[in-house]
Amino acid sequence: MLSTTLPRQRASALLPLLLRRSPPLLRRSPPLLRRSPPLLLRSSPIQQQQTRTLIAAPKPGDGPLMERRPDRELPNIEKSRWTKTLPAFFAILAIASVAIFNYQKLSSPVVGATLYALRTSEKGRELLGDEIYFAQQIPWISGEMNQLHGRINISFKVKGKKSHGVMHFASFRPSPRGVFETTEWSLELPDGRKVDLLEGGDPFRAMTGADQFDLPDLGDDEDEVVEVKRGFRK
Repeated sequence: MLSTTLPRQRASALLPLLLRRSPPLLRRSPPLLRRSPPLLLRSSPIQQQQTRTLIAAPKPGDGPLMERRPDRELPNIEKSRWTKTLPAFFAILAIASVAIFNYQKLSSPVVGATLYALRTSEKGRELLGDEIYFAQQIPWISGEMNQLHGRINISFKVKGKKSHGVMHFASFRPSPRGVFETTEWSLELPDGRKVDLLEGGDPFRAMTGADQFDLPDLGDDEDEVVEVKRGFRK
């Protein structure tokens, strides 16, 4: 009991001496401020966790990670790029579809027959010259070509040694079992003139052989059957 009271008596005896030597602000301050540190200097564990530094996330080409650390920053997730690639995909699909349809028209026998008829036409050779062919390296056939429903209306650019122009060809079939009839076959020149090439006759009717047999228009009646002799004897 005496051992605990002696240090207290000595501390109480030294306290007036310390107060005389201390600055006036400390003497006037309450005992709570002298005994405890300021509250602003204290930091909670939550604040310590918030100010904790993070290691940067790995970048492409940094190499393999040799250790796993909880304080490593997560990498940025790349956003989906379909919004940029989808319009390009539809554009490529549209261009490919147009190219396929144009190739289908170009490979049709109608285009080959009209080009051959223009080469053998006297008026066409007079206007364009010899060696008549497509004007473009990749010919573009514009217009409608629907042989199933009997509608053909096409045009494409042609050239010869003397000049060049645009050839128009239109034909229709009056009935499903009828023969195609040419309504227009003309050549449009660079000066704006449009020359009719059907004045000397319809060469396409001779190509199909319709003028030889003079086939009648059968209409839509499928019960009528016409017997035609095609170059052989019975």
